Amino acid sequence: MKKFALIGAGGYIAPRHLKAIKETGNDLLVAMDINDSVGIMDSHFPDAEFFTEFEQFEAFVEDQKILGNKLDYVAICSPNYLHAPHMKYALKNGIDVICEKPLVLNIKDLDMLKHYEEQFGAKVNSILQLRLHPSIIALRDKVQNAPADQVFDVELTYMTSRGKWYLKSWKGVDDKSGGVATNIGVHFYDMLHFIFGKVTKNEVHYRDEKTSAGYLEYEKARVRWFLSIDANNLPDNAVQGEKLTYRSIRIGDEELEFSGGFTDLHTQSYQRILSGQGYGVEENRAAIETVEVIRTAPLTLNPKASHPLLAKVIK
Repeated sequence: MKKFALIGAGGYIAPRHLKAIKETGNDLLVAMDINDSVGIMDSHFPDAEFFTEFEQFEAFVEDQKILGNKLDYVAICSPNYLHAPHMKYALKNGIDVICEKPLVLNIKDLDMLKHYEEQFGAKVNSILQLRLHPSIIALRDKVQNAPADQVFDVELTYMTSRGKWYLKSWKGVDDKSGGVATNIGVHFYDMLHFIFGKVTKNEVHYRDEKTSAGYLEYEKARVRWFLSIDANNLPDNAVQGEKLTYRSIRIGDEELEFSGGFTDLHTQSYQRILSGQGYGVEENRAAIETVEVIRTAPLTLNPKASHPLLAKVIK
């Protein structure tokens, strides 16, 4: 039984980590979040310690180390801009990391993590759960078995409406979230790299606080993409629910169906990590480079290959 800590216990994604720790037969010793709305912990680890101040959390971890009860893993579900410092804290204490995406916001931080791993002998593991989805694996196999000169035409559309709170939270601050393309899209860029190979071209056609669009070329694909949190961009057939969403990935004339099969991917990710097969720093490089360019590159005006919805936002 491995001993875990969890940073960011009050966040949206934390319940999946709590469930994965439990389902893999491990124990949560301590959790931390600046917010105290963490009642979900009672369903999984009611005896775990909990702190709202990092200094208290830090002192508890140090105490456990002195008492011979050193942690094995720190799971990190904190806001994007805190991933790097929280990982560095764990690594510096010789504790392996399991971190949500995006692992970091820029390549500089990614390279620094490698130095921390080398110096302190601990390892970074990331949650790249789309790589474990059966439909994604099947498509990757199809692409790898296609003729060597075949290049696939792909159209990626992802919209998930968000209320006014979004832009007033850390998610609405580019320096903290990385912007829309990073916050809601980084796992898609990792998926595209996983399936179609290296990025060879990256154009940004539109970018504001709610919407981003562009064009990517991979070794085996040409991808027109459009991401938005603006409900005004949603089509009529958007999915009704907790929030209106629309997700479509078309490869040629075929729609990639992967709306189901997500329920246990975090647990599968944990199983791989615990068996020494986790995705580390380098597996994140392509996606982090992609979103860093999307965030900073000048816009390509009058693009030749643009997403059909681009005309909707460019007046």
